[in-house]
Amino acid sequence: MAAIGFIGLGNMGFPMACRLKEAGHEVRCFDVSEGSMLRAHEAGLKRQPSIAAAVAGADIVITMLPSGRHVLDVLVVPELPLAPGALVIDCSTIDIDSCAAFHAALGAKGFVTLDAPVSGGVGGAAAGTLTFMVGGTEAAYARAGEVLRAMGKNIVHAGAAGAGQAAKICNNMLAGISMLAVSEALHLAKRLGLDPKKFFDIASTSSGQCWALTSYAPEPGLVPTAPANRGYEGGFASELMLKDLRLAEQAAIGSRSPALLGAAAASVYAMHCAAGKGRLDFSSIIQMLGAPA
Repeated sequence: MAAIGFIGLGNMGFPMACRLKEAGHEVRCFDVSEGSMLRAHEAGLKRQPSIAAAVAGADIVITMLPSGRHVLDVLVVPELPLAPGALVIDCSTIDIDSCAAFHAALGAKGFVTLDAPVSGGVGGAAAGTLTFMVGGTEAAYARAGEVLRAMGKNIVHAGAAGAGQAAKICNNMLAGISMLAVSEALHLAKRLGLDPKKFFDIASTSSGQCWALTSYAPEPGLVPTAPANRGYEGGFASELMLKDLRLAEQAAIGSRSPALLGAAAASVYAMHCAAGKGRLDFSSIIQMLGAPA
């Protein structure tokens, strides 16, 4: 079992760290939030007084942080007491440039790195069923296998360094666009007098079928497990979807790739969040369309 330094105990990081502890690993953790540190203590995680203390001598370091700036501030700027040849896995969803800087800076110091953002939400983190999209060398990927499997069900080696972040950004752009499209279709169906359940039964077995409809429908009463049935609480926050859509926009501009629908979805989610709905699940975007007549 590995000695793991875990930095970032938010809504995703905390259950991920708990899964590692349950798998028998020694998890030394740190978060700037006193509330998160108390929760970690109550869960039996070994909370530490600083980032340096959490990573000192660790075989593996895992970060789950809000942005690229945080990742670089935690891992690149300070001289951390990492063990020689330590494996550093960043599970945050960050911009492509920060991801590249993370790999380059730590690689130059002799550490092994992976970018491994996740999909599956808080529920997936708690259940250990996350999908990991991993970027890095084959050797690093093989070394991380046991640890990643303790937290996730689907572990995919997307390619070289940065490939995990690229996959995550593209996937979430697709999810955001799809959810907005499904919301518009359901809203229009109701305006035209269709029963939502009957339209769902038709579209879910026709050419309109997609995950946003059949697994995560934004209209209450269609998919029992969807956040729409509990006031859009839990799930994947709209503000996080907006963050990822903006990362996709940034990547599209940098790579000169057209992403017209991605930009449109980002604009709608920006208005949704500005209206105070940022903490609601991203399927709550259907509320932006107004109540059907």
